[in-house]
Amino acid sequence: MAGLAEAAARAATEPKDEGCALCGRLLGQRVERHHVVPKSEGGTHTVPVHPMCHRTIHAFVANRDLASSYATMDRLRERDDIRQYLRWIAGKPPDFRAPTRRRNA
Repeated sequence: MAGLAEAAARAATEPKDEGCALCGRLLGQRVERHHVVPKSEGGTHTVPVHPMCHRTIHAFVANRDLASSYATMDRLRERDDIRQYLRWIAGKPPDFRAPTRRRNA
């Protein structure tokens, strides 16, 4: 439970004018923390992202690939599917929500 309490405390004090680490838009009411290198792969560093951006990352890229090939947000933004998503989401408001489609496997 300490992890949840810590996350809640951080969310309460986190500045909302900080941009999303994936899309760069202002953060809204809901903010999630993305492990740039997944916890399952030993990662500890997190960055703030919109919930929709977070779901999109994990819909397009497997954890093992995040750790090995996409260990930076810049590298992740180079993917064609992520670039297409970023163009689409660019004009949407911070708390915009829509269903996330998984990539074709």
